[in-house]
Amino acid sequence: MPPKPKASASQPPPAIEDLFSSLHRHIDKSEYQQAVRVADQVLAIKPSDVDAIQCKVVALIKDDKFDDALSVIHNVPMLDLSFHKAYCLYRQNKLDEATVCLKGVERDNDALVLEAQILYRLGKADACVDVYQKLQHSKIENLEVNLVAGLVSGGKASQVQRALEAWRIKPTTTFELAFNTACSLIENYNYTDAEQLLLTARRIGQEILTDYLEEDEIEIELAPISVQLAYVQQVLGQLQESTSFYVDFIERKVDDESSLAVAVNNLIALKGSRNVSDGLKKLDKLKEKDSQNFQLTQALDMKLSQKNKEAIYANRLLLLLHGNKMDQARELCAALPALFPESVVPILLQAAVLVRENKAAKAEELLGQCAEKFPEKSKLLLLARAQIAASASHPHVAAESLSKIPDIQHLPATVATIVALKERAGDNEGAAAVLDSAIKWWSNSMTEDNKLSILMPEAASFKLRHGQEEEASQLYEEIVKNHKSTDALVGLVTTLAHVNVEKAEIYEKQLKALPGLKAVDVDNLEKTSGAKPMEGTAAAASAMQEEVKNKEKAKRKRKRKPKYPKGFDPANPGPPPDPERWLPRRERSSYRPKRKDKRAAQIRGSQGAVTKQDKQEAAPSTSKSNQATTKSAPAPSSSKASKKKSRR
Repeated sequence: MPPKPKASASQPPPAIEDLFSSLHRHIDKSEYQQAVRVADQVLAIKPSDVDAIQCKVVALIKDDKFDDALSVIHNVPMLDLSFHKAYCLYRQNKLDEATVCLKGVERDNDALVLEAQILYRLGKADACVDVYQKLQHSKIENLEVNLVAGLVSGGKASQVQRALEAWRIKPTTTFELAFNTACSLIENYNYTDAEQLLLTARRIGQEILTDYLEEDEIEIELAPISVQLAYVQQVLGQLQESTSFYVDFIERKVDDESSLAVAVNNLIALKGSRNVSDGLKKLDKLKEKDSQNFQLTQALDMKLSQKNKEAIYANRLLLLLHGNKMDQARELCAALPALFPESVVPILLQAAVLVRENKAAKAEELLGQCAEKFPEKSKLLLLARAQIAASASHPHVAAESLSKIPDIQHLPATVATIVALKERAGDNEGAAAVLDSAIKWWSNSMTEDNKLSILMPEAASFKLRHGQEEEASQLYEEIVKNHKSTDALVGLVTTLAHVNVEKAEIYEKQLKALPGLKAVDVDNLEKTSGAKPMEGTAAAASAMQEEVKNKEKAKRKRKRKPKYPKGFDPANPGPPPDPERWLPRRERSSYRPKRKDKRAAQIRGSQGAVTKQDKQEAAPSTSKSNQATTKSAPAPSSSKASKKKSRR
């Protein structure tokens, strides 16, 4: 092969102006690889050209080659590219390093937007919203979309409508804004309006994206809306529709990793403890391949919110508990506090693992310590502790936990639960004190929805049941004065009959007379021994009583639901068990005894011949008996016989 001709040394290099024109053309056409190649040509001629270096860095960032971009930035320390470096670190999910790098950057709009995005990814939604508020009057694309996302992520979904009104923006301006606003409605439990807004967002997105995207690309772009719509249907009870969507979405493998992960997680939550192994297999597809432990892929870790990631890890742990894979559950449970340090969910899951290990006391101790350590997040921890303690027959611990939650302290349901727990623990005085405290609180409360009419009759009944007639009569008397309740008046008369008969007679006069009782002489009725049965009716009366008793017994017998084994699905029971499974094998209809090999008994030779073996085994007759005893030799095994047997 002849050698290639070398370029002439006298051939001049291309002009800088032509190279920059070519560089500009490639960037306009999004041909970033060619742009990098042309930038290198410029730098070969002029190594310190600032514009060429910046164009190369931006082209590498646009081409998602962040390592190469950082390498170029590090090789030109004389040029300040801190913003580009911070953006590369942000895209690599190195958020703390990006925050440090961004501190030395001028606080222009681009730097503020990047700072807000980093804060959003770090879960610092309040600081993120503050930055977006500063950019309110700047003309930045999709600024309101990011603001609404920050409010929803920061638990301030109730402020979204007010913020949009302040900015004079309609939720249906773009399909992205409609989607984020629908998410705020979901956080406020307004699922019906959220469903309608999601349908509107999908319709707007299809109309806008049809002009410049293919059908498959439109489906990918609108995948988050579709998955969120299925979730709303799931919450509204449309389980069949949401399940069919999740299954179809997962099978089609739509090229949107975050939406696919959310669909898998929601489907697992929908099925619950059914098909544990299938749920674990689906979650295994979301983890990093090289990691031995369960860890989401880097792409999912960057795209999913903290709330979504926490739900996936929590469902993974619950599936491991349902599948009785305790070693993996403990390993995952130990890693969760580092992944979600500001959440109480890892603590609740750790308590669930301890309960599964029959260590309820340790779970109660753990939840109690964490509730004291994080008082602002103690409500969920104390509720969980109360539930575990009540199930473990520790009523005093459960009552103590509920008593430490100020938000629900005086609600009738909470008061009734604490009183029942204290009664079970034998602390009747403490139960009475809880009732008195609740009545005092509602007496001083200025709310319209006062609960005294519910609490006072129950408190009076409790005191009457425990022998405190004087206090019970005072409560009944107050109810009669304030609420004019007939039931309370009856209770007051009944209670005063044990304490103050004269006062009971005074209140008894306020009761309305029952019709038909005026002609009855109560004094004479008390002196009688009772009505005598008529002759000949005794047998009929006894028969009627027996019939009534039989009917009552029949009513008492309730049909209880059958208890199925763990993991058994009555809708898909599978093949029926063998009815003969408890019988010995020889008594089953399928039993076939072993067939003896008849060839062992065959005598070979001429007719009447005696074999040598028969001569050796023949025993001489003895004087005591005329009969000879012989032992039968075992039948020899035969490979042919075994083959025939296997064919049967």
